[in-house]
Amino acid sequence: MYHFVWTPKRRKKVLVGNIARDCAGLIREKCDELGWHVLELAIQPDHVQLFVQTFPTTSASDVVQACKGVTSHILCERYPELKKLPSLWTRSYFAASAGNVSAQTIEAYIAAQKGR
Repeated sequence: MYHFVWTPKRRKKVLVGNIARDCAGLIREKCDELGWHVLELAIQPDHVQLFVQTFPTTSASDVVQACKGVTSHILCERYPELKKLPSLWTRSYFAASAGNVSAQTIEAYIAAQKGR
């Protein structure tokens, strides 16, 4: 299980309204397609938090690459205002496995972020 956080380029608050809804849908679809189970997902105006269960052979970078890639491509196609950014996502991201803290702690943290 991995906990990820990544941000739009320049930490712009572009993940709102239909963009946020579509971003969440695309991430869930991609994870389902690859056989990963989304445990918790929160789209904030300036970052994405994803808690996902993958196969033991799946690396953290594979998950981020798949999610960032599909969302960047499709969201920029659907929403021309996102093309003003040099790219939708920064190249960096935070990743942690659930081994350091319990899965319940991570799920509760991300769920609490949804209310902010």
